Amino acid sequence: MNVPTSTPSPTLQDSAFLKSLRCESAPHTPVWFMRQAGRYMPEYRALRAGKSMLACIRTPELAAEITLQPVKAMPLDAAILFNDILTPLPVMGLNLDFVGGVGPQISNPISSVADVDRLGVPAAAETMPYTAESIRLLMPELNARGLPLIGFVGAPFTLASYAIEGKGSRNYEKTKRFMYAEPAAWQRLMEKFETLLADYLTEQVKAGASAVQIFDSWVGALSVYDYRTFVKPATGRLIAKVKKLGVPVIYFGTGATHLMPDMASLGSDCMGADWRLPLDEARKLILPAQAIQGNLDPLLLQAPWRELKYQTDRILAEAGGKAGHIFNVGHGLLPGTDPDMVLRLTEYVHEQTRRG
Repeated sequence: MNVPTSTPSPTLQDSAFLKSLRCESAPHTPVWFMRQAGRYMPEYRALRAGKSMLACIRTPELAAEITLQPVKAMPLDAAILFNDILTPLPVMGLNLDFVGGVGPQISNPISSVADVDRLGVPAAAETMPYTAESIRLLMPELNARGLPLIGFVGAPFTLASYAIEGKGSRNYEKTKRFMYAEPAAWQRLMEKFETLLADYLTEQVKAGASAVQIFDSWVGALSVYDYRTFVKPATGRLIAKVKKLGVPVIYFGTGATHLMPDMASLGSDCMGADWRLPLDEARKLILPAQAIQGNLDPLLLQAPWRELKYQTDRILAEAGGKAGHIFNVGHGLLPGTDPDMVLRLTEYVHEQTRRG
């Protein structure tokens, strides 16, 4: 694996976000939101009008502008690249489209061992160059603002689930049936994703990303045994490869409280927690040296301020003022969220946690 050619500047290294990822004392609890660059913002909807999701991702100028929209509108502590966890699927040979009102759809999902073996693992620099170019376009503006950029990918299991189901799923029946019936092919599939995702994150870090997040959005559908047997080895290898890039790694899954000790044992710098467990209880499930990110229910941003404020205070109390907490929602911001509420919440967390 190539050594990154771009590393965070000293100013970025001193940011509240990166300090918190290193469990160092920060001037305030940093705030960013999953899906902060996206559909809840009128600026985003205006820019997206008439353009497909994939077209925006593959046009560096558009992806860079969408990434910047939320950090221009509110004092967030990090930017996250406008991208999608499914971006690597088409370069592997899967026909992906984002259908309005429906979501991602794959017209040729994996249904056989032969389908797995046909999947390519091309070089990210050659097949997804627009991602690194988007990051390079962003860096002057983000450096001027002292804001780190978060790069990201989906985890091998989550991408495999989409690739097999052909869309989002509630029970992941096709995925599990394939996993149980064809364990050798499943292992090859996970290894292909592991290889491509490590390469893709390498390109993001080389271009300027200061931290990366691995989204295992659907891993909560698994039992502890199945996670350990079918998922943990490849995900652990991916995290180990990415940590060699010299930037912090955040690992996040939803509905995965029962898996958190195993997920944490893979050694990411930070564990994301969804809203289903109090933050202090979630912290007991991870390693002492790990930071924790979360964990507001995103629907609370559509509640009255009194309730949002109360539950924000609860989370901050559960965090206990300890170093290594990054305030975030427990999954992505929802389309009906009022941007003014996101701004108010961001400012409130800063005010309540400002130190010195």
